[in-house]
Amino acid sequence: MESTFRTPDTSPVVVGVDGSDSARTAAMWAAREAVRRERPLHIVYGADTDGRALYLSGEAVERVRANGRGLLDDTAQAVQAEHPGLRVTTEFSRADAVTSLHRAGALHGTIVVGNRGLGGFNSLMLGSVGLDVAAGAMAPVIVVRGVDGTEETGTVLAAFRDEHDLLYARYAAREAELRKGSLRLLHVWNILQSVGQVVSMLDGIDEIAGAHAEALQAVQDAVCEEFPDLEVRADAEKSVSVAGVLVEASRHADLLVMGGRRVPGPLGIARNLGRATHSVLHHAHCPVLLIPRTGSDFGSRS
Repeated sequence: MESTFRTPDTSPVVVGVDGSDSARTAAMWAAREAVRRERPLHIVYGADTDGRALYLSGEAVERVRANGRGLLDDTAQAVQAEHPGLRVTTEFSRADAVTSLHRAGALHGTIVVGNRGLGGFNSLMLGSVGLDVAAGAMAPVIVVRGVDGTEETGTVLAAFRDEHDLLYARYAAREAELRKGSLRLLHVWNILQSVGQVVSMLDGIDEIAGAHAEALQAVQDAVCEEFPDLEVRADAEKSVSVAGVLVEASRHADLLVMGGRRVPGPLGIARNLGRATHSVLHHAHCPVLLIPRTGSDFGSRS
């Protein structure tokens, strides 16, 4: 399978702002990522003035433009005050936020969005813009979560499904190298689903577990061969909730890397995130890097 994205060390960093505290947090986090990767930071504000042109007066449109450009300037100044050597560009877009970020990220960018909380339990939840960006992007998307007042652990966590996830494990390894940290490959398998799929081929749970461990070991070996100086740990866990295990493991990671599980919506367009992906984006305790999968993965239900 060919990659539709560049490796982290060559990707521009694109971040969306909208005036919310979570978006500002995401912008500052994205700036640190851009410095780490030695890439410029591109800050985008999607005003949606084109979509609302029939409902806004000329004066209202001008106010939106002034407020948006003011927000871009303020964010850029805050970023450059913290990172004086960072190259920062801004973009005021007349399109909506989702379209603006998809265009800015294109095929070879890394898009960063914030987690928009509403207070109470809902503060755990990802907003609709973030979900739509993650679901429709052809570029990697990072949802910034769990970064307020937390210390770095030095660990990048990679969710592993099967041997076809070597591409995403390699991406996660590069992220760990950028952070001068370690990589943890985590494979979670649902015992009930696995039994249903392979009962005709395997005699028992031990053989099922062995098959999963063998696939995980093969990926770990390949990553270690390519990244000989990187500490790589691989774990396999049984659970009825893949998302639950990944969310708990994210408490001890600086970044969770996942291959994007997308399923077709109307007309076969992949705009819907799979169940596990959706849950992790809502509840993870660290930023989540979601990497797009190709059309052959649309049938995944995880």
